[in-house]
Amino acid sequence: QVQLVESGGGLVQPGGSLRLSCTSSGSIFNFKVVAWYRQAPGKERELVASMTAGGTTNYADDVKGRFTMSKDLRNTAYLQMNNLKSEDTAVYYCKAFLGTVAYWGQGTQVTVSS
Repeated sequence: QVQLVESGGGLVQPGGSLRLSCTSSGSIFNFKVVAWYRQAPGKERELVASMTAGGTTNYADDVKGRFTMSKDLRNTAYLQMNNLKSEDTAVYYCKAFLGTVAYWGQGTQVTVSS
């Protein structure tokens, strides 16, 4: 059973930075794709960033240039978030594909407010 655990969320002022972590119970390289999603109150869950096993990344238009996704050599994927805006406030989720099966983490809250 694959487990994904997100961490690193919190309260930050506009313009600030946070780094989210998604730690897997197995090697991060087992996954075909690892992605970050977010869901703001009253809104649909949306894709923020994704990374293939080969390291190719894609970003939503509203985070390009501000967010960077990476992974280490073991079992963790990261989302570095800079120049945060109030509209980035949401619960952030990690999603990973093992073959055709998708796994989700429990989410971590990010609140951007002065």
